Amino acid sequence: MAKWYEEAIFYHIYPLGLLGAPKTHTEEGVTHRLRELDEWVPHMKELGVTATYIGPLFESTTHGYDTKDYRQVDSRLGDNEDFRRFVKLCHDHGIRVVVDGVFNHTGREFFAFQDIQKNRENSPYRYWYQDVSFEGNTHYNDGFYYKAWHNCFELANLNLWDRGVKDYLLDVVRFWIDEFDIDGIRLDCADCLQFDFMKELRWVTSQKKADFWLMGEVIHGDYARWVNDEMLHSVTNYELWKGLYSGHNDHNYFEIAHTIRRQFDANGGIYKGCRLYTFVENHDVDRIVDKLNEKGFLQSVYTLMYTLPGIPSVYYGGEWGVEGRKEGACDDRLRPRLILSEMEANPPVPELKKLLCKLGAIHQAQRALTDGVYRELLLTNRQYAFARILGNEAVVTAVNNDANPVHMEINCPVSASGAQEVLTGTDAEIRDGRIIWEMPAYGSAVFILK
Repeated sequence: MAKWYEEAIFYHIYPLGLLGAPKTHTEEGVTHRLRELDEWVPHMKELGVTATYIGPLFESTTHGYDTKDYRQVDSRLGDNEDFRRFVKLCHDHGIRVVVDGVFNHTGREFFAFQDIQKNRENSPYRYWYQDVSFEGNTHYNDGFYYKAWHNCFELANLNLWDRGVKDYLLDVVRFWIDEFDIDGIRLDCADCLQFDFMKELRWVTSQKKADFWLMGEVIHGDYARWVNDEMLHSVTNYELWKGLYSGHNDHNYFEIAHTIRRQFDANGGIYKGCRLYTFVENHDVDRIVDKLNEKGFLQSVYTLMYTLPGIPSVYYGGEWGVEGRKEGACDDRLRPRLILSEMEANPPVPELKKLLCKLGAIHQAQRALTDGVYRELLLTNRQYAFARILGNEAVVTAVNNDANPVHMEINCPVSASGAQEVLTGTDAEIRDGRIIWEMPAYGSAVFILK
């Protein structure tokens, strides 16, 4: 029986942005913004979502990744009881909850860092951070040097070789499972974390919950180094993310098809059997509407995201085609304040949510889209078709990145007497073992073979 995360559809929330929290801690006390998420839970359910990745949540100083207290929900969002209530509401609606685990670094207000500032060489935490040297300095003029993430010295790198650090962080994870009943953790900067720490984390979490999910943020490299039976269940598929927008912009479906063939082909795919986390936008990259040269590509991009091998994830606002570009080092426009009723009343791309609802329902109904093998059926620069095959069942996806309609004839991957195109509910003709279809400009189609 498949684990929940193997057939999940995710909804990704950056809560500090969605809920309009101030960029820094300018408020006194606790502001209970998390309660606003109550109405978003039925919205996720409508989209066919079965899990949410929400974060960062730890008490922090600014953007959420400069942790101040690992055991407190950020007071700009609410308190621990607010989040406990949110998790229960999600679970009551059949939605699993995954949170951000920021374990590569802390902020400068974290207690261990402040102890080093105060007690210097005598601090019991001097080895909790990487390369601490009291003969060096940084622009903060603490009187000591430490290694920081990408030389951003507000993010001090933890020393995951230190037993005390490991034990502390593993206790934090146990706390979040016990206190909130979370179902998984997305590891921030997983490509910077020590492998032995992730192995211990896998063991600890599997002891607490047999189906606990670990997913890592990995941008470059061989994903199989992280995704295996000892470490993580999944990582972010940035390679496919890049192909999904540039393959459309360049009218080059060979890029997407080559990526998938290399990763998941039944004969030699290097990640065959892995369930990578598939996305077209997140809190760190430009919105897909801004990455595409033509908004008409949106239908094909999302159809591919839901039907290619992987675990699909919608970033909040993506269902309406919300725009947003990075401005230098500033990510604010990627993480906007959104009010659900306003978005429903005035969506930037009116038909997009309806499409995602359909794709979510199809993904949930067709086991071949989670467990089926991948087979390429047709490929040109501007047209692409493939099947997901499970036994005698098959789902066939076809896409067109051309501004003109096109006649398509697609080989059936299994014996079939008929096919239904489920995005439109239209029956397709099968002639001489081929699906015959008139594909509109920028169109996509998903066929269930009968």
